[in-house]
Amino acid sequence: MNVADSARLARALSQLLYEETSRVEEADLIVLNTCVVRQSAEDKALGRLNSIKPLKAQNPKLIIALMGCLIGVQGNPAMQKRFPWVDVFSAPSDPAPILNFLEKHQDRVIAGSWREDVDAVLDEEFGLSANASGREISENLPIVLGCSHACAYCVIPARRGREVSRDANKILNEAQTMVAEGVKEIVLLGQIVDRYGLDKAGSPHLPELMEQMAAIPGLLRLRFLTSHPNWMSDELIDTVARVPKIMPHIEVPIQAGDDQILADMRRGYTQSQYRDLVAKLRERIPGVSIATDIIVGFPGESETAFMKTYDLLNELKLDVAHLARYSPRPNTFSQRFLEDNVPAEEKMRRFRLLETLQEGITAGLNQAYLGQVLPVLFEGKSKNRWRGRTPNNRLVFVENEADLRGQELQVKINWTGPWTLLGELA
Repeated sequence: MNVADSARLARALSQLLYEETSRVEEADLIVLNTCVVRQSAEDKALGRLNSIKPLKAQNPKLIIALMGCLIGVQGNPAMQKRFPWVDVFSAPSDPAPILNFLEKHQDRVIAGSWREDVDAVLDEEFGLSANASGREISENLPIVLGCSHACAYCVIPARRGREVSRDANKILNEAQTMVAEGVKEIVLLGQIVDRYGLDKAGSPHLPELMEQMAAIPGLLRLRFLTSHPNWMSDELIDTVARVPKIMPHIEVPIQAGDDQILADMRRGYTQSQYRDLVAKLRERIPGVSIATDIIVGFPGESETAFMKTYDLLNELKLDVAHLARYSPRPNTFSQRFLEDNVPAEEKMRRFRLLETLQEGITAGLNQAYLGQVLPVLFEGKSKNRWRGRTPNNRLVFVENEADLRGQELQVKINWTGPWTLLGELA
């Protein structure tokens, strides 16, 4: 979601004749978009903010903007007192304060009318007019903002606000614009994306929205994330299986393999129910890949509880596991009422055990693709190799002199590793 917010603001600034620079020392404007989902992310953001303070001293005209979850939807007056050299503060998914500040304070005179350009960007929510530039082959499209589920450890509801589904017509119009500007794959985003439309009377739900979007000419692929075990309906699963443009890749976190820990996390399901969901996905969606999230060291997680997570991961052999060490976040249920009683060293030990386990699982799953021919959508170049993804989200690299960007081509896999596949055009 932060990537989508940053891309939206970058395109808005591009419309206002700003150009990106790779050297922070050259910038007239620096925007720091922040994440606070874990303490390490917040620490990194604050460290970066302090590191650019000297640039302001060297160039008083430099504009520094702080955006995202560090500010939150309610604002953060403490941040304004703590960092007086920051010029403007902006909530997640809301570029308006930054754009309005630039209109009033930027020294440069820009041809045309600022007001009309700014209003056009804000009126279209996440979409931009047809002259937007710099589109990627695969781009994110937020459809659900905020979250109302309130897991015990999660700061997102407090920082991004309650769950709100965006208007379906605006989403579809934006998707059509994206495709017209060269986007081949759209990734629909929501903290619990499966809940799209449930908060809005008369709105289509996610399966219907994706069917409508799949009908857009020129769109090759459609993905969605992140799902929740409680909200992944049979209708949604069957839609993924039935509609060719919807890719067979599901991101559905379990977070822990122990039922008591899951209850303490306020997740709303058991490990047995999660296993049943995985079995259903594999039965109904041919070739499906499944990614999960796991938090180690949640308050009260004993060695026995952790080993249940280890065993579950080992038995299910999921394609991807995003791992995190628990860190208490301000004003969450776990921070207020549960003791953070797993030592940092033990959290890291458990993290490394799962990391090693998953590396072996993924390497084994990828090895099965050796010698196979797979469809790959090429997104761009990394050094001298083209980078693309299979329908089930495997990362593939190919060396080729031709321009493969935006093409979906058949690739024969010649080498496999735990994180990537290497191949040649078939």
